[in-house]
Amino acid sequence: MDSINEVLDAVRLYCKEKTSDATYAFYIKDIKAVSFENSNTITLELRSEFVMKIVSDRYTALLKEAFKSVLGFDVDIKFVAAKPEGEDGDKSAAENQMDEKSLPSGRYEFTFENFIKGPSNQFAFAAAQAVAANPSGAYNPLFIYGPSGLGKTHLLNAIKIEIQKNHPDFNIVYVDCEKFTNETITAIKTATMEQFRQRYRKADVLLIDDIQFLAGKESTQEEFFHTFNTLHNDGRQIVIASDRPAKEIKSLEERLRTRFEWGLTADIQPPDFETRVAIVKRKAELLNLDLPNDVAEYIANHLKQNIRQLEGAVKKLNAYYMLEGIEPCIGVTTTAIKDTLNDSQPIPVTIEKILNEVARTYNVMPSDIRGKKRNANVSAARQMTMYIIREVTGMSMEAIGQEFQRDHSTVVYSIKTMEENINRDQHLKEMCSDIMKNVRT
Repeated sequence: MDSINEVLDAVRLYCKEKTSDATYAFYIKDIKAVSFENSNTITLELRSEFVMKIVSDRYTALLKEAFKSVLGFDVDIKFVAAKPEGEDGDKSAAENQMDEKSLPSGRYEFTFENFIKGPSNQFAFAAAQAVAANPSGAYNPLFIYGPSGLGKTHLLNAIKIEIQKNHPDFNIVYVDCEKFTNETITAIKTATMEQFRQRYRKADVLLIDDIQFLAGKESTQEEFFHTFNTLHNDGRQIVIASDRPAKEIKSLEERLRTRFEWGLTADIQPPDFETRVAIVKRKAELLNLDLPNDVAEYIANHLKQNIRQLEGAVKKLNAYYMLEGIEPCIGVTTTAIKDTLNDSQPIPVTIEKILNEVARTYNVMPSDIRGKKRNANVSAARQMTMYIIREVTGMSMEAIGQEFQRDHSTVVYSIKTMEENINRDQHLKEMCSDIMKNVRT
């Protein structure tokens, strides 16, 4: 061969055939040749100190084998790391994060083919397939419910993809309830309700996710009620997903709750052991990760409620392997899922979830709740937030006051006022219950 770069191209090709696609893309593809000295020593450049260490530890033997196959004789390999552009120092923590982010994610398209079926979701899966095969002719509306992370969004997307494939001329609208709410508010503020209504009421298929967030939002419920009626009367397909049955969505108008139950209601429950193992193995397969059976079963035995947790555990094991060369085993898996097994979230995270959920319910900004505004809606949201923080986290009145830069007496007054109002206002009580359920999801 005429040049070291041609030799390296052949070496890369050799390595590509011997490794997974992910390993090749992350560690081998970007190797550069620096020099080839008379002493049969080849110097190769890696894009960072971090990657250089992994390649040196794990892939030196493979690279030597590749060079011998191409050149016909043994070589020694030296590694150097490319310096960050304009820098002479070591790799920063931010750059390390970029390396981890660039790992393969094992993402997959939300199709029916990629949905892992089991006894816990078989009915919902069959109903979704029936609707996709015969929009408006099977079940209308289809209401799918179940806890977060079990595949409701996957099924909604699968319905959309299947209908698009069979009916390319259909106008399909997919939206989550938060976006629908925000668009309603914007349309009211900008006097563009007619355009907003045209978008939703001209749909051939409407798929709406997280409908539970409609609770307590009177204007949005009113708009959705008329949208639902228009579509249903015109024979258009409606598919709705929720984290609970319609009858358990408090602060939801009875006329909407009744309509959600007109068609077919299908629930998704946490997957059984065999289904969890299948999900773990499928995720590992997508990541080109060789996962021993005992590790897959260990994960399935310890993470039982949420598919996202199962996939997250496999992704973390893949990161350990790709970034540190640690093979999946029971010991490593114990470490990988330790944080997931701890159901309690850090208090700062919980406070932010409460703030965001209350803000969404009251149609205000989280910054307004923390701030000094005193209009009635913001003040009510602030009192609700303080009350729920106290209920959910058990924080002291003083600590809650510090969180909102208010004195102890203000917090005491706010919580006492909320307790009195909840006791005499059933609607407010249900709204508070809904917010706390959403925070704990």
